Amino acid sequence: MAVQRISSGGEFEAMVGYCRAVVAGGWVHVAGTVGQGEDVVAQCRSALDIIGKALAEAGAGFDDVVRVTYMLPDRNEFEPCWPILAETFGANPPAATMIECGLIDPKYRIEIEVTAFLPE
Repeated sequence: MAVQRISSGGEFEAMVGYCRAVVAGGWVHVAGTVGQGEDVVAQCRSALDIIGKALAEAGAGFDDVVRVTYMLPDRNEFEPCWPILAETFGANPPAATMIECGLIDPKYRIEIEVTAFLPE
């Protein structure tokens, strides 16, 4: 099986040397993704939109996500995102981890990384 690389054209992809997603061996690995917006909620929605497009290009969707990692510079900003995440993953919840850490730029309030299993 060939490896498929999916680019979203994001500015950091070329600068850092990565792609938005890689499809290999029946798995879709979506890189940590930040979104745009004035606050954590807007950025969460935006990041999920970018991730959803990458998953769709790979032939998968949020129902196929088996693992998600949330990274935030302030863990207190995570709770406002819960309703969005429950709406996105609620019917088919993946295993999840939230990590408090620094992100590439202080303007980013959340980064989301997912792994999905391709449907047969």
